[in-house]
Amino acid sequence: MTAVTLQRIAGVYRELDRAAHARPLFTVRAHHIRSSTITLPSSAREPSTVLVTGGSGFTGLALARSLGACGYPVRALVRHQAQAQDLEAAGAEVVVGDIRDPRTITEAVAGIGTVYHLAAVFRRAGVPDSEYREVHVDATKRLVEESAAAGVSRCVHCSTVGVHGDVGGDAPANEDAPLHPGDIYQVTKLEGEQVARDTAQRTGLPLTVVRPGPIYGPGDRRLLKLFGAIARRRFLLLGNGSPHFQMVYIDDLVEGFRLAAETPDAAGRTYIITGGQAPTLNELVNEIADVAHVPAPRFRLPVWPFAAAGALCEAVCVPLGIEPPIYRRRVSFFTNNRWFDTSRARSELGFVPKMPLREGIRRTLESYRRLGWV
Repeated sequence: MTAVTLQRIAGVYRELDRAAHARPLFTVRAHHIRSSTITLPSSAREPSTVLVTGGSGFTGLALARSLGACGYPVRALVRHQAQAQDLEAAGAEVVVGDIRDPRTITEAVAGIGTVYHLAAVFRRAGVPDSEYREVHVDATKRLVEESAAAGVSRCVHCSTVGVHGDVGGDAPANEDAPLHPGDIYQVTKLEGEQVARDTAQRTGLPLTVVRPGPIYGPGDRRLLKLFGAIARRRFLLLGNGSPHFQMVYIDDLVEGFRLAAETPDAAGRTYIITGGQAPTLNELVNEIADVAHVPAPRFRLPVWPFAAAGALCEAVCVPLGIEPPIYRRRVSFFTNNRWFDTSRARSELGFVPKMPLREGIRRTLESYRRLGWV
């Protein structure tokens, strides 16, 4: 395996593992706009204000816009003023704050009816483990405590299906499947789940945990490398492509969050929210290629040289605060099985993913082309 080949592979897949952006947010108030597709609870004549942490990220912004369009006044907590432009364009009043600052949390939850907690620290080189815990664990605990003290009626905590790790087996995994987080991001997200539940039980705050699958949709950058590499005919598949990779389209995920907040019996429960189709990597890659009107990639490489290279790169680069050209977790994209059963969300929340995989791929690719990314 040459250094040139390793560099090429690293460039193609550098961001495939980015399945969840999360940036702490501002305070946002959106215009009241009635929607014909999503209705407010019948008991709510004037909906209470909702708080979205991580609202400037891809998922948080989509959630904030959707809730605002439903008639909810929206408050979003964002860390930097520069992140507020899209929220302000939606008619938002923005207040800057850091989720790790107790005063910011107190201000953010004041007068709030429902909290959607999406803020997180994303994986990047040079970030100490302590920072992940400060945001995912310590700030979550404080947010739940302050929410209970402020009289919040429901908190929806966003986790990740990554806490399950490689689910393996020949059947999809549900919420009760073993938990095997594989890196500091997933480990602290699982710790955040646990502290959120424990604190909610202690304080009496109704709380629901949502574990989204890998998220995609128009304008998303998480899976841009995958879509772009296939569309440009530069994709190289590692391994046999048999593991499942079950994604969730952004609109379906936003609806899942809303249902988790508005379903009374969802308090104290955990839900996996993913799309309705669970293609293998081979099937997913072929579908993207077909939608992009390019030949499906046929060139394959063995996994083990890249796993070994990833381990070596991490050992050398991470202590120096340098972004490694290849990570073991990037290689795990090709080996981990991500196949999940959403029966609980369907039966208890009434969640039904509406976006067919092919149509979601088409819309996502079209957006990349409009933006000049592909």
